Amino acid sequence: MRFGPREVVFFLVLLVVPVASYFYVFQPRNAEIKQAQIEVESKQAKLDKLREVSEKIDDIGLAIEKGRAAIRLVETKLPSARDVEVILEDVWELAAASRMNVKSVKSETPVPAAGYMEQPLRIVMEGEFEGFYDFLLALERLPRITRIHEMKLDRLSGGRRGHEDDRDGSMKADFVLSIYFEPTAVVNE
Repeated sequence: MRFGPREVVFFLVLLVVPVASYFYVFQPRNAEIKQAQIEVESKQAKLDKLREVSEKIDDIGLAIEKGRAAIRLVETKLPSARDVEVILEDVWELAAASRMNVKSVKSETPVPAAGYMEQPLRIVMEGEFEGFYDFLLALERLPRITRIHEMKLDRLSGGRRGHEDDRDGSMKADFVLSIYFEPTAVVNE
């Protein structure tokens, strides 16, 4: 068989058609298919995550309710602005029961915070260290939220007015006691 120009052109056309169809048809389609597969995988991942989250919705609702219960518990420990004086009286009684002598109580400026107020009180007291320790333990057992900061403890050497007696455990405490409370709206009476 003899190959003439006609057969060569026909053979070249037969070779060019698949190559051209690869570049003009199959390659763009493959790119579109690959892009579609990426989108499908992305959407499938989102669906899997949504399914996982929707399974936990009951758990989330339970967690939210537990959080609300914890907030209600803390709010019950926050007195109103009118009850701050009652807490101050409780602190005074705790100091007396712990054999501590309260030298001074100075109210400082209330500090506003998110949803509550903080009333700092600078307290100076003297007595035996064991009594002060008992006072701190009793203060911790109060059903209200309080905080002690800026504490300074000094040992009292010797007795008062220069008398030497057995005051080895005597001390002076100077600290700030913060009482947290809910601010109440001012009511015109």
